[in-house]
Amino acid sequence: MSDALHLTVNGERLAVSAAPSTPLLYVLRNDLCLNGPKFGCGLGECGACMVLVDGRAARSCVLPVGTLTEHEITTLEGLGDGDRLDPVQDAFIEEQGAQCGYCLNGMIMTVRGLLNADPAPTREAVIAALDHTLCRCGTHQEILAAACRAAGLAPSATQGEPSAPKGEPSAPQGEPSAPKGEKE
Repeated sequence: MSDALHLTVNGERLAVSAAPSTPLLYVLRNDLCLNGPKFGCGLGECGACMVLVDGRAARSCVLPVGTLTEHEITTLEGLGDGDRLDPVQDAFIEEQGAQCGYCLNGMIMTVRGLLNADPAPTREAVIAALDHTLCRCGTHQEILAAACRAAGLAPSATQGEPSAPKGEPSAPQGEPSAPKGEKE
């Protein structure tokens, strides 16, 4: 068994027994029973495991817990203040920015991290921040609307052609047309 490591999670100093190389995600979910961060890919690619480290968005599946003993870690469970949700959480509820909810942790924590760094981002900055946080259900328009609402951007800033993350179509694709030269 490893020596205890001391972490500050959601404002509370905690001792955990884990090897220093253990991914933070495993400690959060398995030892501390914090289920906001999700296991998505295990490679730091999808964002489902997002937490805040010293206020900045970070992917907990690739962060060795031993490197975080002097840092403040915040999970989805630690965002609100008592009975009040964080404004980012409120925005996601108002805009119905979820479908299955699996990516929700990553989206909310990414937006909170962005707003911590830049309280008044542009729509383009919001899109860039969410670019590598994946939603497999395709609720990108609602997520973008929620993120823009949280950032205080006017509703008109979210109107118009949606900008989907890279690799995703920006609008539903219609029926394929017949190949050229063939009759329909």
